[in-house]
Amino acid sequence: MIRATKPILFLAASSLALVSACSEPDHLQGSGTDPNRQAKNGALIGGVLGALTGAVASDKKGKGAVIGGAIGALGGAAIGNALDKQEAELRRDLENDRVKITNTGDRLIVTLPQDILFAVDSSAVNSSLRGDLLTVANSLQSYPDSTVQVVGHTDNTGEAGYNQSLSERRANAVADVLMDGGVGFSRIQTFGRGEDQPIGSNLTPEGRAQNRRVEIVILPTS
Repeated sequence: MIRATKPILFLAASSLALVSACSEPDHLQGSGTDPNRQAKNGALIGGVLGALTGAVASDKKGKGAVIGGAIGALGGAAIGNALDKQEAELRRDLENDRVKITNTGDRLIVTLPQDILFAVDSSAVNSSLRGDLLTVANSLQSYPDSTVQVVGHTDNTGEAGYNQSLSERRANAVADVLMDGGVGFSRIQTFGRGEDQPIGSNLTPEGRAQNRRVEIVILPTS
């Protein structure tokens, strides 16, 4: 058992070194300098996971690691490439520069500030943002191999129970527009997080504005 474990650990360490070597330097992360960055990282990370899985599953540990690594790399590259393309198309087609797109390599997160989405204390989507949401819906139809999570967030102003309810209603309102745009009901999940997941300080107006948001999380399924 000990002899079989060593090649696995060596392969994992070697693959992780490749990930570090091929990733963008820290100061370029998210700069958009490499349009295929997530495809490359997906291939490498997929290779690591595939190698480990293949090694564990195979009686011939070395052969299983190689085969698993190859399969994992192909799958990871395909997902990363699709996310890179979808990200680029969304950046091209969305008309509001305050809509933020984050590509983590295994998902896309489209973040919409609530002050452009909704009037104060309202869960009715502003007509000016409906077009951008329909653009996201068109993208989701072009890339059908994904599920979608719509997550509402608030700041901590007001009563926590009310904020929770408001975040749920707003997430549902965004999901309704996506479904109006043709996205299947079965692909969408909605969540309200209320004030529980801030990304900025609730002690400042700027931080509270960051916390009031709806996130559309696109998760590839294959």
